[in-house]
Amino acid sequence: MTRDILDINDFTILVEEANSNKVTTDTCRFDEPVIAVALYGSGNVHMSMEYGNKQREYEHTKGLALSFYADEHVDCVHTVSAEKPLQCIVIATSPKNLEKLPNNEGELFAELLEQLVKPSDSYVEGPRFFMTQEMQHIVDGIFKNTYKGKAKMMFFRSQITALLSHFFWQLSTLKEDKINKVERKKLYEAKEILSNNLDTPPSLTELSRQIGLNTFKLKKDFKELFGVPVFKYLQNERMTKAHDLIRKNEATVQEAAWHVGYDSLSSFSNAFAKKFGFRPSEIKH
Repeated sequence: MTRDILDINDFTILVEEANSNKVTTDTCRFDEPVIAVALYGSGNVHMSMEYGNKQREYEHTKGLALSFYADEHVDCVHTVSAEKPLQCIVIATSPKNLEKLPNNEGELFAELLEQLVKPSDSYVEGPRFFMTQEMQHIVDGIFKNTYKGKAKMMFFRSQITALLSHFFWQLSTLKEDKINKVERKKLYEAKEILSNNLDTPPSLTELSRQIGLNTFKLKKDFKELFGVPVFKYLQNERMTKAHDLIRKNEATVQEAAWHVGYDSLSSFSNAFAKKFGFRPSEIKH
């Protein structure tokens, strides 16, 4: 488990990463009441917020942007396993700091996260959505950075500011009520199926049949909820997985290509370069 804690203006930033070959739990608690945004990377870890005799669980965290209020009685519990490592960024501030935040950020919190500014319980869930491709790219970059010292602080400051900007813009345009809860659950299931079958993904028709949603609704609402078309999401997942395998020395370039469903090394290399701007052979370990 690695946890970087940084103070930027009146925000506390937690960057947490954990891997485990067996099922383990990691619990953390805030020292004071906070309003926070949690952004999850590629791990899809299980998370629960526990307070008193209450509990709020989150099964589909990969790519999730979750806003919440939590006081010092709330335990945030992540369950980590080999299949579900933890990648989480938490941007938190105390409610008493809202008026001091620069660039009218406090007004954004009060306007778009009103239920968190005036909480009704120890834990209150605010708006949540799955990150846009731009947000996911920033989160991935934070976990892959190798900066040290002052350069690292400068990097984090710029990236966290960008993430908050994207987050509040998405909140201002969010129309989640277009998709009812039943259909949203089916779309989460579709996302999970694609993530678990990168090497042999189902066709659009097969995926539609598996989740019980017609192909038109699947294509339309998947893009509405997750910000990218179905197979653009699949392609992003394939390349991200391959990048991680190669970077961590867990696979050669050829093995990584096979792992994410490519028989042709040249096709894989071209797709990889299109996403990242460099060839897989150029990854620095």
